[in-house]
Amino acid sequence: MKKLLTLLLAFGFTFAFVACGNTAKTEESATEEVVEETTEATETAVEEVAEETEEAVEEVEEVTEEADSVVQDS
Repeated sequence: MKKLLTLLLAFGFTFAFVACGNTAKTEESATEEVVEETTEATETAVEEVAEETEEAVEEVEEVTEEADSVVQDS
């Protein structure tokens, strides 16, 4: 009788640990969150660089126009 009870308890604990030990989904969701955050940060950085590049191009065009007007005046 003791052996049967021990065996049933062992199976019960085994099934309980198997049912509660599912960590693969947690790791996947954490990885997905990190990927999403990284993607958002990258997109934000790219947008900022694009805006700064456009501003720099506009400044260069203004300086070029000023230089052209100075050359034409002389």
